[in-house]
Amino acid sequence: MNELDTVADHRALSRPHPNPPHGGLLVEPLLAQDEAAALRKRSAALPAITLDDRQLCDLELLLNGGFSPLQGFMNGDDYRSVVETMRLADGSLWPMPITLDVDAGVADGMHPGHEVVLRDSDGTPLAVMAVEDVFRPDNRHEALRVFGTLDTGHPGAAEVLNRAGKVCLGGRIRGIQLPAHADFATLRDTPRSLRAWFDANGWHSVVAFQTRNPLHRAHFELTMRAMSETGARLLLQPAIGRTRAGDVDHVTRVRCYQAVLPYYGDANIRLSLLPLAMRMGGPREALLHAIIRKNYGATHFIVGRDHAGPGRDANGKPYYGPYEAQALVLTYADELGMHILPYQEMVYAANRGIHVTADEIGEGDVAQAISGTEFRQRLAGGEEVPGWFSFPEVVAILRDSIRPRARQGIVVWLTGLPGAGKSTIAKALAALLMEHTDRTVSILDGDDVRRHLSAGLGFSREDRLANVLRVAYVAGEIAKHGGIAICALVSPYADAREQARKMIEAHGNHLEVHVSTNIEVCESRDAKGLYALARSGRLPHFTGVSSPYEVPEKPALKVDAGAAPAQQLAGDVFAALVEKGWLMTFCYRDLKDGNSRVRPG
Repeated sequence: MNELDTVADHRALSRPHPNPPHGGLLVEPLLAQDEAAALRKRSAALPAITLDDRQLCDLELLLNGGFSPLQGFMNGDDYRSVVETMRLADGSLWPMPITLDVDAGVADGMHPGHEVVLRDSDGTPLAVMAVEDVFRPDNRHEALRVFGTLDTGHPGAAEVLNRAGKVCLGGRIRGIQLPAHADFATLRDTPRSLRAWFDANGWHSVVAFQTRNPLHRAHFELTMRAMSETGARLLLQPAIGRTRAGDVDHVTRVRCYQAVLPYYGDANIRLSLLPLAMRMGGPREALLHAIIRKNYGATHFIVGRDHAGPGRDANGKPYYGPYEAQALVLTYADELGMHILPYQEMVYAANRGIHVTADEIGEGDVAQAISGTEFRQRLAGGEEVPGWFSFPEVVAILRDSIRPRARQGIVVWLTGLPGAGKSTIAKALAALLMEHTDRTVSILDGDDVRRHLSAGLGFSREDRLANVLRVAYVAGEIAKHGGIAICALVSPYADAREQARKMIEAHGNHLEVHVSTNIEVCESRDAKGLYALARSGRLPHFTGVSSPYEVPEKPALKVDAGAAPAQQLAGDVFAALVEKGWLMTFCYRDLKDGNSRVRPG
């Protein structure tokens, strides 16, 4: 028996439970304090991998038992089996891959039997993984089987498809410590601590509700109905790891949940935060949510309309049917050993003054609803939100947290070949913004960034990624506080630009502009002679000559500095920002016809 088996056996639930964890044991590969200290010291000499936000969430659920029976990141056999059959290689039900994907360069030289330390962004060692497998995932096949689409408008499919060139490391882990969280410490239960709380308080029947949104009246009425029909108490367990770009931040959401608790009565509800990175995987993810809640001790699980779905594609077609997730989870309910509660959408019957499910609306009923878009417009405009839609406390919290669209932060990301005109356009755009708006504007120019923020980085793919992510971090911070950042840098790799976009959209709006000036024009304008040096072989890793540039597939805007002056192109970018409603302008003079227009955002 190896060390990890000993840890798992020691930490497994040692007595029968009315709802045992998935697989029968709660697998928590956290070492005891003395062993963890020794491993932490030894890990300093091991190769390290810094985890991103998704991987950190996955690691936390692996360490605390939320992903039981997994004992680490999946090896190739488990990965392929899960993708194809929704089962681990040993036959255990498991619907979604939990993998550790890294750049191929990071995995170079790693083989089964090697060890690697897993760290957070601060360099804190959290776990050591014994590498069992190094494998290349089949990204297209995974996207089709797991998410049912190759459409990069689907956030989960996009993440999988954009990891080209990456490999996965699989193996068991030994935990040094859980990831640290500075906020809401009393609401962060582990499966073990929550099960113990349920036992201590006599909660033998628990219905879990998953959400990534603030709680409104329809959600409240749905959960109240579930408690009434089952006699169970409510576990309100929102996902507060990575959700979807544009979602309300988790701090604001938790404040909304806390504001609603008194409406339930303290004896009937437990608010507990789940560090889950959602994939928006619809049916398969709904089944994963049920497994996780079983591990946390719930006996019942609510599966709502379009559970964990990402909405509609660019053509307005839903990625999943409204009740497709319910059908899949119900198929496995007996095997899972949970009571699944499938509910239709809750609507307000105005003539009766109550909320009912959609199938309960009868002839003569007046069903009322407010779309998410309309709700956000009412919040931003200070308009009344009716009490049947939300709670006054929730509305007040959301009003305080949401900037009007025209006051939200903006990042304009100019990408293109060296010499394409990015910096010139950036300066012209900054001048327009300062002249016609009252916003603070910052330029993050590639050359300046290299001198200051990224001094010491080279031009390998890994260093270029690090450079782009540093810029994205700074730009995101500017956007978070309502400013405008104009980033002008080559950023040649699509996966790096995609990671940057995700970082930025967590804080504000992102506009990718491809400066598509052809290479002949770029080279003719090269006052520094860099192209000539690159072609002579004296300047290696030069984009466009000895290093590739991956052309953006779907930029928000495409401009050509070889066909129009920079001032005009800056005007095109400015106009795009205005048309999106991201700017409140004083007066904008159209650069093409000279007419002045007031363009309110």
